[in-house]
Amino acid sequence: MPKKVLVAPLDWGLGHATRCIPVIQELIKQGHEVLIAADDNVEHLLKEEFPELKFIYFRGYHVSYSSRLPAWFKILIQLPKILIRIIAEHRQLKKIIREHKIDVVISDNRFGLWNQNIKSIYITHQLMIKCPNEFKLFEPLLYRLHQIIINRYDLCWIPDFEGENNLTGDLSHKYTKPTNAKFIGSLSRLKYVDSVATMKYDLCFIISGPEPARSEFQKIVFEKLKSYSGKVVVILGNPKSSNHYSENNIEVFPYLNANQLKDIIAKSKLIVCRSGYSSIMDLVALKKDALLVATPGQTEQEYLAEYLDEKKIFKRILQSEMNIEMLNRDKNFSVNNFKVYLPDLLQEEINKINSYE
Repeated sequence: MPKKVLVAPLDWGLGHATRCIPVIQELIKQGHEVLIAADDNVEHLLKEEFPELKFIYFRGYHVSYSSRLPAWFKILIQLPKILIRIIAEHRQLKKIIREHKIDVVISDNRFGLWNQNIKSIYITHQLMIKCPNEFKLFEPLLYRLHQIIINRYDLCWIPDFEGENNLTGDLSHKYTKPTNAKFIGSLSRLKYVDSVATMKYDLCFIISGPEPARSEFQKIVFEKLKSYSGKVVVILGNPKSSNHYSENNIEVFPYLNANQLKDIIAKSKLIVCRSGYSSIMDLVALKKDALLVATPGQTEQEYLAEYLDEKKIFKRILQSEMNIEMLNRDKNFSVNNFKVYLPDLLQEEINKINSYE
């Protein structure tokens, strides 16, 4: 029986929202009624993809970052604000369930969206939280604290593959998987089409992530490109802007929807982007080689870039050392080194929602 499903992505960057797109698409395909809870850029992005759906204003955590302090430390000092928001969203969810008669809630990494009266599903690729080297001893404690949150939910969907051939390494495989958790495979809004695209760009830069790191990366990219003569496309990751322009050998898009992004990536010889997990899943889905530039101080991205570099899937470049000479394809690295052939696990899991009581 079709259900009324509330989908609520975290607002730390746009990656949580983009990886919810295939989830929402599959829910709609199977006949469920979908409502989306979001605000700001997340709401704007998802309205571009699903203008026909009902949106509920749902305040995000609004975590801020600094150009001087590492990301992990900035988040640490904002923990009281985050905890207050978790309590508030848990209470708000009760009201939304009552007013909109919600049957199922799917939370992408929002900690407080569980409820005892309905089925709740939690999406995360980080069962454990990576700490800076000097604080590694706290990782087991953070894993246990996260497991307490996960156990509040009926199900935990892990967007990765079980076993040795995986994309997240320690993040979802180092510790014991929670009893309510299941690997559902990689989630991407982009679908691979086996066709030969005409190459238009030598390099494609995808600028993403929260401020001020996003703008700092953008500034570095344009500075480095001053000495580059090849054809370049830059995607700025700003869904509220429409200022598309070209200057000399560089074409700039403020934001692209899924179909536009897939087309640009297909026409680019090499991608340079952040090592956010949603970006990684998109690259794997499109079978596209890339250079990964982790956001400095963001431990999850730094780990993923290093882990996938070790597996020779994507090449890692440090932002502080990035130069034009480094922006060349290395034949030792290829996304084709990652091979997983599995049935559509997401479709299987969403199919089970019909039988929820």
